[in-house]
Amino acid sequence: MLGIPWVCSRCLWRSAGTSFNRRVLVHSRTFKTGSDLSPALLTRARSLAVEHAALTTQLADTFDAKVARRIGELAQVATTLREWDSTTESISELQALLEDPTTEAELKSLAVEDLESSKLLLPGIAQSLKKALIPRHPFAELPCLLEIRPGAGGDEAGLFAFELMKMYMAFCSRRGFRCTIIKKEGGEGSAEDRLSEAVLEIETEGAYDTMRTESGVHRVQRVPATEAKGRTHTSAVSVMVLPSFPETGSDTHGPPGFDDPSSDYYIDPQEVRTEKMRASGAGGQHVNKTESAIRLTHLPTGIVVSMQDSRSQHSNRKKAWQVLRAKLAEQRREAREQELVALRRGAMGGVARMGRGDKIRTYNYGQSRCTDHRSGFTVHNLDDVLAGGQGLESVMDSVQRWLGDSEVAVMAAEASVKQA
Repeated sequence: MLGIPWVCSRCLWRSAGTSFNRRVLVHSRTFKTGSDLSPALLTRARSLAVEHAALTTQLADTFDAKVARRIGELAQVATTLREWDSTTESISELQALLEDPTTEAELKSLAVEDLESSKLLLPGIAQSLKKALIPRHPFAELPCLLEIRPGAGGDEAGLFAFELMKMYMAFCSRRGFRCTIIKKEGGEGSAEDRLSEAVLEIETEGAYDTMRTESGVHRVQRVPATEAKGRTHTSAVSVMVLPSFPETGSDTHGPPGFDDPSSDYYIDPQEVRTEKMRASGAGGQHVNKTESAIRLTHLPTGIVVSMQDSRSQHSNRKKAWQVLRAKLAEQRREAREQELVALRRGAMGGVARMGRGDKIRTYNYGQSRCTDHRSGFTVHNLDDVLAGGQGLESVMDSVQRWLGDSEVAVMAAEASVKQA
């Protein structure tokens, strides 16, 4: 041997011999990692790491807020890629050391142990790198609004809508999210345990990213209390998760972007018809004497939002604008997503997506079962799910993983198409 090999704290083997270094170089080119990280994704990661390095150099000379934000977005990719490269280099060197006929037996024994340890690390690093490559959702950091409406199923759908509202409120309480009811309307007869519509505001930052898995149609299968023959009925409830843009001041001014016509959050006041009405339902003589209810109609899209929960017309107006802005922003984002899905389908076939009109979950009371149809995950403890417990969190986590896996598969396919 031309030099004495040594090992550092990360078990990175080195040698002073030039022939050993040449062998390491050859192995680093031909090494098979055994992980499922595709070459296309690795190429994408390297491209982003190069961008991160260039922007970091640029920021050292002149500070720019947009550049700093982009560096923050790319930091995890660059860091994880360095860890990947370090581990794969270590594996290559260890393999080269084992194949060297001049390596001592005791050293080979140590190298085998370190090689196995490094190989065990690689799948976790690959998973972290894939997760870092997934683009952050544009509304991920925002609070959210949760709109719950009964669908097919009559009174039974209204009853289950009320139970879903309680489930989400319990989940928020358990997670420490600030949750308030900004709109709650009952069904026929104004029964307290039956909904025709409800809107919850979850004020905690990042709530949108946590709750967005809930958008879609929730189906319930159970025997209604009014069913004399014991037959199982199926009904449905629609849940929509919207980004929340709380306003300060007037109807048209708020956080940055509200006055930018190119922003998702912008609404031209000239395109909104405002109507004042007397509220209906509970509230005593007050609702019959004042026009406190507000209805907003966005003329280009036909979206209508009404609000009457508060006795204050100003409060109802503010809440109505908040919901209208959220619905328009979500609609604009979905339109762009539809265009992207169409482009992707044309290039590489079917693409998984999560739409608010899709049946996403079934709650079966007879089997005490909750099944999510996107991830395929099932929990056989329906009471815990409906109580907003760990069962519901497990289902939501499974959908987050499904979304991540779907996005990674699409990115890999897109990168492969570009390379081809």
